[in-house]
Amino acid sequence: MRGFNTSSAEGFFLVGFSDWPRLELVFFVFISIFYSLTLFGNTTIIVLSQMDLRLRTPMYFFLCHLSFLDLCYTTSTVPQLLINLRGLDRTISYGRCVAQLLIFLALASTECVLLGVMAFDRYAAVCRPLHYTTIMHPHLCWALATCAWAGGLVNSLVQTSLMMAMPLCGHQLNHFFCEMPIFLKLACEETKRAEAKMFVARVIILVFPAALILGSYAHVARAVMKVKSMAGRRKAFGTCGSHILVVSLFYGSAIYTYLQPTHRYSDNEGKFVALFYTIITPMLNPLIYTLRNKDVKGALWKIFGRDTDSR
Repeated sequence: MRGFNTSSAEGFFLVGFSDWPRLELVFFVFISIFYSLTLFGNTTIIVLSQMDLRLRTPMYFFLCHLSFLDLCYTTSTVPQLLINLRGLDRTISYGRCVAQLLIFLALASTECVLLGVMAFDRYAAVCRPLHYTTIMHPHLCWALATCAWAGGLVNSLVQTSLMMAMPLCGHQLNHFFCEMPIFLKLACEETKRAEAKMFVARVIILVFPAALILGSYAHVARAVMKVKSMAGRRKAFGTCGSHILVVSLFYGSAIYTYLQPTHRYSDNEGKFVALFYTIITPMLNPLIYTLRNKDVKGALWKIFGRDTDSR
């Protein structure tokens, strides 16, 4: 017998971090700082890539997409979290909640695929340098970016439609935004069939790109080991290591949340794990991928009237 969907009429109450009232102000301050850094860093990358011709390369093409994704991705959840932390309004209507879920899943899924594409780009640059411009042709770059966006949207539509078909009982979400595992715990009836379909979609969108990234960087590491210069080898390993660190934070936290059975999912742990892929990695991406890069520093100096090439 199907349960009555009380949430459709009443909306939801987002518990957020109200279980730890003494931490809410600390969270508000730090998350505000992280969000500001995310907005500044990713906006800077997009602006520089459009203004400086030296940054019109496949790598920066994908980085622009990643920066735009991170801007939208964080904005879909963080403002709601900041309002929640100040205790101003912890409620959200059913329609807004579904819209947030759809947008968040689409953007997060797109980022999963895009990071895999970027790893392939780095593999081509390091392991096939003589053929790089032929391999990463502009048409292929646009095709890969389009596939990432389309794949993310399809994954989101599939999972969100499966969720909307389930009757929900209750109107309290023990989270700071509308996320799929919390909805599954509110379901009034058996969710095994829906979860099985979602699991397949999640494996495709999470595990395949993660495997591609690991494979790409394994080939990159092998190519770097052939470099005779110790300084060059150290620099390459430092860059690859920082990339893998951020990717591991993103995929590790996402896999923890989405690939474990619903009955084993812990609401309290899930909230803290979600901070990694909603706030921390979008803030770190500009620092790790670009702001340490010589070309980006040169573009920044050029904008400020000091061209590094003339120094």
